[in-house]
Amino acid sequence: MTGAKRPSYSERKFGFVEWFRPGEYERTETVLPEIIASGASYLRTHLSWAEYFAPGGPEWFDWLLPRLAEKLDVLPCIHYTPPSISRTGKTSGAPRRLRDYADFVDHVLTRYGHLFRHIELWNEPNNLLDWDWREDTDFQLFCEMIGDAAHWAQERGWSPVLGGPSPFDPYWLDLMGERGVLDRVSAVGFHGFPGTWDSEKGSWGGWDLHIGEMRRIVDRYNKAAEIWITETGYSTWRNDEVEQARRFISALDVPADRMYWYSWRDVPHDVAVQEGLWFDVRHYHLGAVDNSGRPKLLARLLTDGGVEKVAEIARLAAPSIGARTEPVLITGGSGFIGANLADSLLDDGEEVIVLDNLSRPGVDENLGWLKERHGDRVHPFLADVRDYMTIYPAVADAGSIFHLAAQTAVTSSLLQPFDDFEVNGRGTLNVLEAVHQSGRRIPIVFASTNKVYGSLEHLEMIELEDRYMPADRQVHKYGIGEDCRLRFCTPYGCSKGVADQYVLDYATSYGLPAAVLRMSCVYGPRQFGTEDQGWIAHFLIRALENKPITIFGDGKQVRDVLHVSDAVAAYRKVLRDIAELRGEAFNLGGGSANAVSLQVVLQKIAHLKGSKPHVRREDWRAGDQLYFVADTRCLKRRIGWSPKVPWSDGLEDLMAWLRAERVSVPDDRATARRIAR
Repeated sequence: MTGAKRPSYSERKFGFVEWFRPGEYERTETVLPEIIASGASYLRTHLSWAEYFAPGGPEWFDWLLPRLAEKLDVLPCIHYTPPSISRTGKTSGAPRRLRDYADFVDHVLTRYGHLFRHIELWNEPNNLLDWDWREDTDFQLFCEMIGDAAHWAQERGWSPVLGGPSPFDPYWLDLMGERGVLDRVSAVGFHGFPGTWDSEKGSWGGWDLHIGEMRRIVDRYNKAAEIWITETGYSTWRNDEVEQARRFISALDVPADRMYWYSWRDVPHDVAVQEGLWFDVRHYHLGAVDNSGRPKLLARLLTDGGVEKVAEIARLAAPSIGARTEPVLITGGSGFIGANLADSLLDDGEEVIVLDNLSRPGVDENLGWLKERHGDRVHPFLADVRDYMTIYPAVADAGSIFHLAAQTAVTSSLLQPFDDFEVNGRGTLNVLEAVHQSGRRIPIVFASTNKVYGSLEHLEMIELEDRYMPADRQVHKYGIGEDCRLRFCTPYGCSKGVADQYVLDYATSYGLPAAVLRMSCVYGPRQFGTEDQGWIAHFLIRALENKPITIFGDGKQVRDVLHVSDAVAAYRKVLRDIAELRGEAFNLGGGSANAVSLQVVLQKIAHLKGSKPHVRREDWRAGDQLYFVADTRCLKRRIGWSPKVPWSDGLEDLMAWLRAERVSVPDDRATARRIAR
């Protein structure tokens, strides 16, 4: 493809590498539709010679290969010698009779050849775990074995692909040319993992250098042979999912005839790789989807918007700020509250660094919205707060910080408490320590949660027809004050509570101008609500899409809901007065005037939509509060803030935004107006 015009991203084809182990029927049925939905055209998988001759081998591949080839161009990689015929007794050894490999290739072509056009001959021959070159120091055995198989595959009408070395070795490739192997193949594989295994200060010289060198060698022996990147990828073991998306686009931009990305799914945590179980953590994070089935950024972008969407995100650069400018840094700045806060600041002429890992669906749309509205004054810094070294420059250069980045769902924290703590606990400590180590007193406003007060089981409650109310008249009148005892509950409450206390302690121990806002339920435009978080938006989206809404418990739970415009005003006023508020925590919510139960919100939605949403009920969730209303009098006294948007008006505002921007359904507000009359 050297010199040829590159097709647009929407036209570019790509593939994935995914090894399926014998017996993984269920995993195959789960993973295969995901790969197809990503837009992939190719799939590279292994057809292990050793596994084929193990008990059940033919039955497994008889099922697997036709299944994979239904909608994908399959490239089977034939490697691993059966130990019984290996010269070393291992799968990495040459067979005692070298032509046995060609005979097996012949058998594969006869049995499965109708399912594919190309066949790959071996994998990473300079990797001792794949080919024991200590017993074949001049690669004479390898060349004879592969040469015979390639010749016979070509004779039978298939296109052989030479397995790529890892790391790339031009001397080995030239040897393959001198021995006549390159003459017999239709394509040559290349393996490279820049930033993961290939050190960019050592063995990696860049795609242009290595592919160019490879092309010059191949052209000396077989100008018709194509160059395929048969294996490349990037491990997210440091949680840098944005970098994985960037590396994907970089590999797709390489002038090669095909690109296979390794891999679609992370290796299951209980499965040993070649080197052994958890020998190297990088092996377990190479997928575009994690081990639990959660799509990482790359998988989500490919599935939702294709290669063009990945390229759009990959083009977003780290901020470039003038030397005299002290920008506002918003961690989690592409999220719901962060995007609204950034928009407010940008409207007032501020420069804003939006630090986000884009892990939550929809937030990339928020970032695009900010860029469209404010152009170059928005400075995307795509990183994860768990990665201290990456975020340090953005933190150290900031004039002020709103720390909103978080894992926000109680249910997710119960399923993955380690991840929850790493984001909320360690991520916050990373931000604080970056400020401390910068030597500058950078103001910080931290987004905490009312969950630090626990489930409030000590409060006596009165059950009414459609809501709970506290028996204590003072609490009923004003809500829960900041003097309420902290009772961390659920991993989410614990991780946010730890972060909350760290922020207050850094204000005391290191004199940082930092304050905490313990938020209730914030809602409004640019919220992509889910069942786990952002429940008002989730309820509205489900209702507008005519899908059932799940209520956990009886729906009489009461929350004080706060429109995002009021939340933004509070954050900005706290920052304005941070010198006087340093080291203090404040409740931030809608207060008693905006206290509503889930049942009442559902009634309002029915009124606005003109029909009742379908509701189904499930058991209570852990840590769910029967009642939480924030007493916000302290915030009012200290900064003069109080909510301006009544909850009913705010709900209408959010529904209007969802109709315009998110949900394509007929506008039945006329029906709602008729009901109102």
